[in-house]
Amino acid sequence: MARRFPIDTVSDFGAWVFRTFGPLTSKHAIAETNLRIVFPEAPDADIRALLRAQWEETGRWIAEFPILDRIAAEPGRVDVEHGERLSSRSGPAGPAVLISGHFSNFDVMAVAIVRSGIKCQVTYRATNNPYIDQRIVDKRRAYGVSMFAPKGMSGTRELFRALRRGECISILTDQKANGGVEAPFFGQTAHTAPGAVTFALAEDIPLILITVQRREKARFTVTIHEPFRLEKTGDRNADLEAGVRKINALMEAQVLARPSEWFWVHRRWPKEVYRRNVRKKAA
Repeated sequence: MARRFPIDTVSDFGAWVFRTFGPLTSKHAIAETNLRIVFPEAPDADIRALLRAQWEETGRWIAEFPILDRIAAEPGRVDVEHGERLSSRSGPAGPAVLISGHFSNFDVMAVAIVRSGIKCQVTYRATNNPYIDQRIVDKRRAYGVSMFAPKGMSGTRELFRALRRGECISILTDQKANGGVEAPFFGQTAHTAPGAVTFALAEDIPLILITVQRREKARFTVTIHEPFRLEKTGDRNADLEAGVRKINALMEAQVLARPSEWFWVHRRWPKEVYRRNVRKKAA
């Protein structure tokens, strides 16, 4: 159905639907709690404005997903800044671990990766419903993305093999990972998946942060940030924790720069953080 309408109309419709009905769902309370964790001193009016804005952003992303191949194909919809930092990875610069978070329409990051011409395993977390998962994979393949959902040690080994073939891998690093490394995120302990750091340290390769920003409606700027390397001291556990802390700090900076464009409706912190904030609000 969405494919029958202009791209911006589809995006606007998604924004309206989620702006209207998102606050009626249980996710609204999660988003509000997350915002109050990150902005504890913000006035209620500012929190309400951010809640409305983040619902609009979420709605646009969901509405745009089925037509992302159209967005990718239309000139001027996706601008890439410092694209040479990606394209060079297919040559002497060698592979890298590409990291990002759930900012704006984060699927647009994959459009930039495809345009760069590099070989990259774009990792994602498979959904529990195999039918829905296949539809997601098919939609992403429609604009040229090679998807890979690593599972267990066999998946990890395959990603290592990809790096050793000279390919890149991309990982979203900003969601809660049960059993992950405990590291601060906006002053609260958060469990963070250490995969990106593990690969970068083990292969002695750089990480590259990629961010997506919405210019207006369904038009985006993808920025390829300067590659950086993690320090290796010989203490694997300490190096792993330091790397995770660095990535969390990068994610914090991006959230603060454009707070309305982060995906606020997931539980980023442990349950006790939410219980503590609920009690604080009730008091």
